[in-house]
Amino acid sequence: MKDLNYYLELKYPLSVIQEDSTSYFVEYPDLKGCFSTGDSLEEAAQQALDAKKAWLETALEKGIIIPEPKILNEYSGNFKLRMPKSLHKSLADYAKEEGVSMNQYCVYLLSKEIEQEHSTHA
Repeated sequence: MKDLNYYLELKYPLSVIQEDSTSYFVEYPDLKGCFSTGDSLEEAAQQALDAKKAWLETALEKGIIIPEPKILNEYSGNFKLRMPKSLHKSLADYAKEEGVSMNQYCVYLLSKEIEQEHSTHA
């Protein structure tokens, strides 16, 4: 039987949207209704993990079917990106200011742009 630890180990995609200059909305699209907010990227990420755990615990207690993450086997999640040194510095500075890694910050920026693109074409 699949338990809480099984589901916590799965790699559920996390969507991050900056709502304004000081708040972030985060959600796990595969776990309907599993979302949270935070005043920084770091806080939002931690709140997302807490929300995911609570969501999964509730689903297990109530016998709700828990979907597994959508299969993305053909993608590694990694790619190399070359950029001007000035852009690299700017990204590193913003990430440091937010208290997150540059990788996390870039994922956030890309997610935000994709979300905006999809909302304008919906």
